[in-house]
Amino acid sequence: MRSRNHRQPGRIWMQASGAVSTHHAGQLAIEPYAGTVTVRFSDAIVAATERAKVLQEEGHEPVFYIPFEDIYFDLFEKTNTTSRSALKGTASYWRVHAVGSSADDFMWAYETPETAARAIARHGAFDPEKARIDAEPAEDRRHTPHVPD
Repeated sequence: MRSRNHRQPGRIWMQASGAVSTHHAGQLAIEPYAGTVTVRFSDAIVAATERAKVLQEEGHEPVFYIPFEDIYFDLFEKTNTTSRSALKGTASYWRVHAVGSSADDFMWAYETPETAARAIARHGAFDPEKARIDAEPAEDRRHTPHVPD
Protein backbone atom coordinates (compact mmCIF):
# COMPACT_ATOMS: atom_id res chain seq x y z
CA MET A 1 0.00 0.00 0.00
CA ARG A 2 1.33 3.43 -0.87
CA SER A 3 1.42 5.98 1.91
CA ARG A 4 1.02 9.55 0.82
CA ASN A 5 0.87 12.29 3.38
CA HIS A 6 -0.58 15.51 2.08
CA ARG A 7 0.23 18.64 4.02
CA GLN A 8 -2.30 21.39 4.59
CA PRO A 9 -0.07 24.47 4.38
CA GLY A 10 -1.05 27.58 6.20
CA ARG A 11 -1.93 25.92 9.50
CA ILE A 12 -0.77 29.15 11.13
CA TRP A 13 -4.00 30.78 10.01
CA MET A 14 -6.03 28.36 12.12
CA GLN A 15 -7.32 29.99 15.27
CA ALA A 16 -8.79 28.41 18.40
CA SER A 17 -11.52 29.76 20.67
CA GLY A 18 -13.86 30.55 17.83
CA ALA A 19 -11.59 33.25 16.37
CA VAL A 20 -11.48 33.46 12.60
CA SER A 21 -8.68 34.57 10.33
CA THR A 22 -8.63 34.84 6.56
CA HIS A 23 -6.54 32.76 4.14
CA HIS A 24 -6.23 33.95 0.54
CA ALA A 25 -5.20 31.58 -2.23
CA GLY A 26 -5.30 30.98 -5.95
CA GLN A 27 -7.49 28.66 -8.00
CA LEU A 28 -9.09 25.40 -6.81
CA ALA A 29 -9.41 22.10 -8.65
CA ILE A 30 -11.48 19.30 -7.08
CA GLU A 31 -11.45 15.85 -8.66
CA PRO A 32 -12.51 12.35 -7.60
CA TYR A 33 -9.66 10.11 -6.46
CA ALA A 34 -9.58 6.76 -8.27
CA GLY A 35 -8.70 4.44 -5.42
CA THR A 36 -9.07 3.89 -1.70
CA VAL A 37 -8.08 6.37 1.01
CA THR A 38 -7.75 5.22 4.63
CA VAL A 39 -7.13 7.60 7.53
CA ARG A 40 -5.75 6.37 10.86
CA PHE A 41 -5.16 7.92 14.25
CA SER A 42 -2.75 5.83 16.27
CA ASP A 43 -3.84 2.28 15.35
CA ALA A 44 -7.50 3.14 14.77
CA ILE A 45 -9.08 3.57 11.34
CA VAL A 46 -11.11 6.78 11.61
CA ALA A 47 -12.15 7.07 7.94
CA ALA A 48 -12.01 4.87 4.84
CA THR A 49 -13.49 5.44 1.40
CA GLU A 50 -13.41 4.70 -2.29
CA ARG A 51 -15.16 8.06 -2.89
CA ALA A 52 -12.46 10.55 -1.84
CA LYS A 53 -11.95 13.84 -3.61
CA VAL A 54 -8.61 15.56 -4.09
CA LEU A 55 -8.54 19.32 -3.70
CA GLN A 56 -5.67 21.05 -5.42
CA GLU A 57 -5.15 24.69 -4.55
CA GLU A 58 -2.58 26.85 -6.25
CA GLY A 59 0.54 27.08 -4.09
CA HIS A 60 -0.45 24.17 -1.79
CA GLU A 61 -0.07 20.40 -1.60
CA PRO A 62 -3.12 18.34 -2.67
CA VAL A 63 -5.56 17.42 0.13
CA PHE A 64 -7.86 14.39 0.32
CA TYR A 65 -11.48 15.06 1.34
CA ILE A 66 -13.49 12.09 2.63
CA PRO A 67 -17.33 11.97 2.48
CA PHE A 68 -18.95 12.39 5.92
CA GLU A 69 -20.67 9.02 5.42
CA ASP A 70 -17.24 7.32 5.40
CA ILE A 71 -15.91 9.02 8.56
CA TYR A 72 -16.41 7.34 11.95
CA PHE A 73 -17.91 10.36 13.67
CA ASP A 74 -18.39 8.46 16.94
CA LEU A 75 -14.62 9.01 17.39
CA PHE A 76 -14.85 12.80 16.85
CA GLU A 77 -15.92 15.83 18.85
CA LYS A 78 -16.47 19.20 17.19
CA THR A 79 -14.32 22.02 18.61
CA ASN A 80 -14.75 25.80 18.58
CA THR A 81 -11.84 26.21 16.16
CA THR A 82 -12.59 27.77 12.78
CA SER A 83 -10.58 29.17 9.90
CA ARG A 84 -11.56 31.17 6.84
CA SER A 85 -10.54 30.72 3.20
CA ALA A 86 -11.68 33.21 0.56
CA LEU A 87 -12.22 30.39 -1.97
CA LYS A 88 -13.51 27.64 0.31
CA GLY A 89 -15.38 29.44 3.10
CA THR A 90 -15.30 28.81 6.85
CA ALA A 91 -13.86 25.53 8.11
CA SER A 92 -14.95 23.85 11.33
CA TYR A 93 -12.60 21.52 13.22
CA TRP A 94 -12.96 18.25 15.16
CA ARG A 95 -10.94 16.53 17.91
CA VAL A 96 -10.37 12.77 17.56
CA HIS A 97 -10.56 10.31 20.49
CA ALA A 98 -9.31 6.77 19.85
CA VAL A 99 -7.04 4.11 21.32
CA GLY A 100 -6.85 5.95 24.66
CA SER A 101 -5.51 9.13 23.06
CA SER A 102 -6.82 12.30 21.43
CA ALA A 103 -5.69 15.07 19.08
CA ASP A 104 -7.21 18.52 18.75
CA ASP A 105 -8.15 19.90 15.34
CA PHE A 106 -7.44 16.54 13.71
CA MET A 107 -10.11 17.00 11.03
CA TRP A 108 -11.67 20.01 9.33
CA ALA A 109 -14.58 20.47 6.96
CA TYR A 110 -16.27 23.24 5.01
CA GLU A 111 -19.88 22.45 5.92
CA THR A 112 -21.29 25.28 3.78
CA PRO A 113 -18.47 26.05 1.36
CA GLU A 114 -18.22 28.89 -1.11
CA THR A 115 -19.32 28.17 -4.70
CA ALA A 116 -15.79 27.23 -5.89
CA ALA A 117 -15.60 24.50 -3.24
CA ARG A 118 -19.16 23.10 -3.31
CA ALA A 119 -17.84 19.67 -4.30
CA ILE A 120 -16.29 19.24 -0.82
CA ALA A 121 -19.47 20.03 1.13
CA ARG A 122 -20.08 17.23 3.68
CA HIS A 123 -16.47 16.01 3.30
CA GLY A 124 -13.69 16.09 5.91
CA ALA A 125 -9.93 16.53 5.54
CA PHE A 126 -7.28 15.46 8.02
CA ASP A 127 -4.11 17.03 9.45
CA PRO A 128 -1.27 14.98 7.91
CA GLU A 129 0.98 15.77 10.88
CA LYS A 130 -1.50 14.01 13.20
CA ALA A 131 -3.07 11.41 10.87
CA ARG A 132 -1.70 8.58 8.79
CA ILE A 133 -3.28 8.97 5.36
CA ASP A 134 -2.88 5.99 3.03
CA ALA A 135 -3.92 6.27 -0.61
CA GLU A 136 -4.07 3.14 -2.73
CA PRO A 137 -4.72 3.89 -6.43
CA ALA A 138 -7.30 1.75 -8.20
CA GLU A 139 -5.97 -0.74 -10.70
CA ASP A 140 -6.18 0.61 -14.22
CA ARG A 141 -7.50 -2.46 -16.02
CA ARG A 142 -7.02 -0.87 -19.46
CA HIS A 143 -3.27 -0.60 -18.93
CA THR A 144 -2.61 -3.65 -16.79
CA PRO A 145 -1.28 -6.66 -18.67
CA HIS A 146 -3.44 -9.76 -18.31
CA VAL A 147 -2.31 -13.32 -18.87
CA PRO A 148 -4.78 -15.26 -21.01
CA ASP A 149 -6.21 -18.45 -19.47
